[in-house]
Amino acid sequence: MDASFSSAPPEVLICEVGPRDGLQSLTRLLPTPDKLRWIDALHAAGLRHVEVGSFMPARRVPGMADVAEVVRHALGRPGLELTALVPNGRGAQAALDCGVHRLSLPLSASSAHSLASVRKTPLQMIQELRLIAQLRDEVAPQVRIEAGISDAFGCPLDGPVDAGEVMRLAVLAAAAGADEVGLADTAGQAEPAQVHRLFARLRREIGAHMGSAHLHDTRGQGLANCRAAHDAGVRRFDSSLGGLGGCPYAPGTSGNLLTEDLVVLFASLGVRTGIDLPRLLDARALLGRGLADPPPAGTAPADPGPPPGLLPA
Repeated sequence: MDASFSSAPPEVLICEVGPRDGLQSLTRLLPTPDKLRWIDALHAAGLRHVEVGSFMPARRVPGMADVAEVVRHALGRPGLELTALVPNGRGAQAALDCGVHRLSLPLSASSAHSLASVRKTPLQMIQELRLIAQLRDEVAPQVRIEAGISDAFGCPLDGPVDAGEVMRLAVLAAAAGADEVGLADTAGQAEPAQVHRLFARLRREIGAHMGSAHLHDTRGQGLANCRAAHDAGVRRFDSSLGGLGGCPYAPGTSGNLLTEDLVVLFASLGVRTGIDLPRLLDARALLGRGLADPPPAGTAPADPGPPPGLLPA
């Protein structure tokens, strides 16, 4: 068993977003039974935070048509926190009816990307967030809401993004009812100094409302950016097994950060994740067998051995 997998509480939380972000843009759908077995394997590996799907119209994202069934199944896994992406009040109501624990609202720092993905401007999405928070407060106040600001480090459609605009949206989102506000490097354009600078500023602006880092490895900067985010105080990270997925509404956004590589990084730093790497690689192999596309092939080896410099868990 990997030394980072222990009974001690994790020091960072890794949210596996593959079942949503990873599968949303595949040309072939992963059959529901394979999806359920994959989630079981992730749970067996120690993942306790999984983005199980999105409550968007099936005509737009066919791979999420079975999201209600997936949620029902995943709710039976003890200690597993389920996040679902919701673009609007209708999606939020459906997600709450299914019993998810967290709602993730897509909020973009780019108007072009926002219109392409959710057909609303960023400020219209702030208003949508306000309505969703009111709904949550009425029917399930224990459910948390995270607003993830995509294109926070640059946009493939609009180009450079002003850091001040990102902070303005973060403050508005927190005021509108988001419990957490995270930042996403949607196109993989970020570099470590920028990541540290923006998350440090986010922490100053909204304090305990600072949420996840969602970083891509498109240009090979993913792990370095995660280290920079961790140094800036981030303790929740999104990643996808095998680096599967990307945003279908923005060109050139493949290269999700690999969950297995992130686990190796934190283990080498002596930071507990609660995840068993060999079992995680078993889950990667299971996913590969269920896909007709080329199977995920992360850089973490199948028989990794102890990461160099690993401190006792």
